[in-house]
Amino acid sequence: MDCVSRVTNILFCIFRSLNCDDLLSNAAEKKSIEEVLAGAELAPAQCLWTTEASGSVQLRMDELCPEQPITVHQMFTNSVQKYGKLTALASKRGNKWEKVTFSEYYHLSRMAAKGFLKLGLEQFHSVAILGFNSAEWFIAAVGTVFAGGIMAGIYTTNSPDACLYVAKDSRANVIVVENQKQLDKILQVKDKLPHLKAIVQYSGSLKEKLPNFYSWEEFMGLGLEVSDQELDEVISSQKANQCCALIYTSGTTGSPKGVMLSHDNITWTAHHASRAGDMQPAEIRQESLVSYLPLSHIAAQIYDLWTGIQWGEQVSFAQPDALKGSLVDTLREVTPTAHMGVPRVWEKIMEKIKEGISRCGYMKRKLVTWAMSVSLEANQRLTKYKSFLFTLADSLVLQKLHAELGISNCVKFFSGAAPIGNETLQFFLGLNIWLYEAYGMSESSGPHFMSGPKAYRFSSCGKVVPGCRYKLVNVDADGIGEVCFWGRNVFMGFLNLEDKTKEALDEDGWLRSGDLGKVDEDGFLYITGRIKELIITAGGENVAPLSIEDAVKQELPIISNAMLIGDKRKFLSMLLTLKCTINPETTEPTDILSLGAVEFCQRHGSQSTKVSDIIGGKDKIVYQSIEEGIARVNSKATSNAQRIQKWTIIGKDFSIVGGELGPTMKLRRPVVLQILAASLLKILLLFWPIIL
Repeated sequence: MDCVSRVTNILFCIFRSLNCDDLLSNAAEKKSIEEVLAGAELAPAQCLWTTEASGSVQLRMDELCPEQPITVHQMFTNSVQKYGKLTALASKRGNKWEKVTFSEYYHLSRMAAKGFLKLGLEQFHSVAILGFNSAEWFIAAVGTVFAGGIMAGIYTTNSPDACLYVAKDSRANVIVVENQKQLDKILQVKDKLPHLKAIVQYSGSLKEKLPNFYSWEEFMGLGLEVSDQELDEVISSQKANQCCALIYTSGTTGSPKGVMLSHDNITWTAHHASRAGDMQPAEIRQESLVSYLPLSHIAAQIYDLWTGIQWGEQVSFAQPDALKGSLVDTLREVTPTAHMGVPRVWEKIMEKIKEGISRCGYMKRKLVTWAMSVSLEANQRLTKYKSFLFTLADSLVLQKLHAELGISNCVKFFSGAAPIGNETLQFFLGLNIWLYEAYGMSESSGPHFMSGPKAYRFSSCGKVVPGCRYKLVNVDADGIGEVCFWGRNVFMGFLNLEDKTKEALDEDGWLRSGDLGKVDEDGFLYITGRIKELIITAGGENVAPLSIEDAVKQELPIISNAMLIGDKRKFLSMLLTLKCTINPETTEPTDILSLGAVEFCQRHGSQSTKVSDIIGGKDKIVYQSIEEGIARVNSKATSNAQRIQKWTIIGKDFSIVGGELGPTMKLRRPVVLQILAASLLKILLLFWPIIL
């Protein structure tokens, strides 16, 4: 069956499955979609996917998502007409906030686009951007798209070789770097990049002037040498079903894959996913947010960059040391209306708040604890009615805590990029902060399911984004199956990787997520694990590690990371790390236990203050306490195969710097095993036995 036939069949099946006034016989509805497609300027396409940068794809349009496909430029011009005078970007230079309106943002992006054309950017070649979030990052990204190129973010934590891979794979004509530190990485590999024509640095001064090296000011000046007519001709040639952005996966299980996103992927998702999270258009209320998560990741890019343009949001940029402690200072200054974090960020905030509470005097500590218990109980009821006690707790304590954190104006809090633990969700409910989960992947342009004020269920990822579809395949007796996606947010394909693209999409064009989940009777999705992470023991038992790891961390607040191992083994074992302080300069974990970890030790009669005081069985009290906690987790296991038989403590916590965590702080299981491979046998011999 060819691609065209498959598309026809799948659309027919979707229409037939709907029970809405016999849609198939409703000529007007069918005609409206045809009219939309007829009126859209799309590039010819014979298939739902492609692996060529210059390729085009058929769009997954149906009656749930019949909106006119538009390009990024069309989205931006629509926004400028409505929001032109509103502040779009805010950057702190010294002690002063510098602001850029949407009209200025648009014209700066055009100037950058002309600069790229002057440097020789070719259609469907990339501009790779390597740096921390900034107005220049945004302008370079949008300018790349306007100029007919493909924007490709590179993680600031990438090694020179990892930078080389992205730049070479995407055929980068230009690389935009933040500073000398990032420039040095490119200098090591630039001679291996056959398509590279220029390098632009947007922060700090160039140490030396070299051919084809430009400061940001010099680069923007190049745009004066290109006419508006030349740029407009490039823009007018762009089609909504062509590629304009590349999101590179973290490469946890191999080389990174370049996820190709079309104009329509971005513009449609920016419109629909944000509304699922109740983000408001600026004509109702201008949303304000702080940008600090890596823009090379789809979550931050959709949330900060593209949705910001779509709805006229004000985006303020945090300082580069945001995750070292300065984020809260920025939040206090900006007081955003919405805020997004990855689970590890929310966990770190939780730990800091707990440490702050523990330092309070007795009466204040009791008052905060009381207020949080009242809030948790009230919010777990999921009712609009709040008791007098809740109102009292909120006004006396919780609102003051919100102000201290810089979130007094914040009404929407999002978590994405990885599953979040129940302990974290409950803690923030106790602060009257509802964390709305977004679930999706780079290949779905970000969220496919979302929680929000109108769609919340504890520990659920929410409901499917309006206009998107899902199905579960290979469903077991418990209703758990692989989650598959369909919609206009589904990617074009992996750049240059046909086999991988065919693995990701089934024969009808549904995107396989690789995640296991179940959906309740009200349409709320619960993720139970990941197929690739599924542990298959020597006895043939399938074990999803995530829920067991979360249970251990919730039972034992001294534990920072827990990683279950047991694939092809007779029993399950667990690697543990302890919560410790972080070196603010290097972001590396130190040997000093965190305040919460020290308090755990003290509650159990131990005087340990360092990780090295405990590991290797030195602190029998802590080891016994951990064993008892794991035994409590085991007592709730559904079978013996689900029980942790042995465990050990690793001497250093996992980190981005160490490589065990990805850029969004997601656990990289294969990397952990690779790092520990040389010593794993020795570690296994040191595992602490659990007495069952």
